[in-house]
Amino acid sequence: MFTQVCGLRTVMPSNPYDAKGLLIASIENNDPVIFLEPKRLYNGPFDGHHERPVVPWSKHPLGEVPEGYYTVPLDSARITRPGASITVIAYGTMVHVAEAATLESGVDAEIIDLRSLWPLDLDTLVASVKKTGRCVIVHEATRTNGLGAELLSLMQEHCFYHLQAPIERVTGWDTPYPHAQEWSYFPGPARVAAALQRVLEA
Repeated sequence: MFTQVCGLRTVMPSNPYDAKGLLIASIENNDPVIFLEPKRLYNGPFDGHHERPVVPWSKHPLGEVPEGYYTVPLDSARITRPGASITVIAYGTMVHVAEAATLESGVDAEIIDLRSLWPLDLDTLVASVKKTGRCVIVHEATRTNGLGAELLSLMQEHCFYHLQAPIERVTGWDTPYPHAQEWSYFPGPARVAAALQRVLEA
């Protein structure tokens, strides 16, 4: 919803290091910025395996936050894992879910953390999809009218002649959020891994 407001920047960090850097950059920016925090990441890099304890941020390379001043540039995506077979675009909690799915399935995927939901770092996204020729978009929001639909449209528009398979989305279901069935709704590693296999085999 916020990404559809012209002139409004929207960011969502996936780790403590980016959270501080993006927050300072947001405060210093002259444009209004919506800063979204994924609650699932407060205790650690939640990877979608709800049945086991979350690993603390102290064991993650981006879990330590320097005391000094630094910023993370707005409108800049980050490649969290380089790869050659397929591009995975995600943000927030889904970055860690995508990393878990990639490791568990053994896929040579390039994972991109959007960080900035709007404006998008289109150059980074397009370069990656053109390189791999395949793309899966992962987000926790509903499928219909989600950011994934806009991302899919942009990748089709800019990378059409480089695509070797249809782009696929892994999202929340188009239903009211079912608290009693939270983990049936949540797009976990198994769903992401299945999508990766489908796109790679297409």
